[in-house]
Amino acid sequence: MIKFFRQSYAIQYVVIALLAIALWIPAFLAGKVPSGLEKPVTPIFNLINGVLDFSTYAQITFAFLLLVFETLIFNAILVDHQIVGKVSTMGAFVFVLLMSLTNTQTTFYPFALATLFILLMLRAYFSVHLAPKPELGLADAGILIALASMCYFPSIVLILWSIIVLPVAKKGTLRLQLIPIVGFLFVYFLYFLGVYLFGDLPSVWSGYRDYFTSNQFSINGFNIKNISLLVLLVVPTAFLLFGSANATFEKTVAVRTKISMITIMFIFAVLLLFLGGNILMNGLIFIVLSILISYAFSYIGNTGWANLFLTLFLILVFANHYYFNFL
Repeated sequence: MIKFFRQSYAIQYVVIALLAIALWIPAFLAGKVPSGLEKPVTPIFNLINGVLDFSTYAQITFAFLLLVFETLIFNAILVDHQIVGKVSTMGAFVFVLLMSLTNTQTTFYPFALATLFILLMLRAYFSVHLAPKPELGLADAGILIALASMCYFPSIVLILWSIIVLPVAKKGTLRLQLIPIVGFLFVYFLYFLGVYLFGDLPSVWSGYRDYFTSNQFSINGFNIKNISLLVLLVVPTAFLLFGSANATFEKTVAVRTKISMITIMFIFAVLLLFLGGNILMNGLIFIVLSILISYAFSYIGNTGWANLFLTLFLILVFANHYYFNFL
């Protein structure tokens, strides 16, 4: 199975499309209501959700099409930056599977929309490593983080990640570290200016203040089910990465630099799980794991036990979607 997705032909895309449809059929049958955060901390999400709220099926259809679009972007990013093979659909396969892993995720929710901006931000940052003049890419990254936070507000922590990883990409000067911050603040300046001119700035500002005072780090979002799921994903991923550690391919240093950047992002993804609420709807951990698993599956030498794990995992996922409905 792993060798099958290391290629990129029409048949691979057909299989991935069928996988996505199969994972989302229960959502269409149930007609689940989207889940969002309180206004005004997710203005972009609430705007789009407000346009689509005439029908839950319109919301779910939009979410599914958004996933398809994000899947193509995700796979293109990994191929372009050699995190997977030059001709591969491995990224698309893993991304669809992990972003549709549970019934909880197969709906329209804030992080589903924020994912688009986070992926575009990652593309900008992956290009920074070898860019002779990275200023424009860093500014774009700051803007994209701001837009992501307007869909899923905890994404705001990525601005801190964007500063920390620049030395890893050998671009750690103070001047360059300030650029994404400026881009980020510029977006929020325009947003608050628009609210001041055409809306109710005191109430919006109060909403942000209330969010910071009411959302503190806790373990309320954890239960035995989602902890088991995370362990089932993280532990095999560590073994997969170990198995692919000795892989040799072009531009190894550049690729490993990007994997190091994603490893640092894993720390932020774990911290976000402690913000409360359903941790399955904080998809940053699933984006990070999608990149790491795609990388490992693409370059691991012995695929026997990896195929066994993947087969058993697919069986569990479909059993959950169609029978047990644990998550």
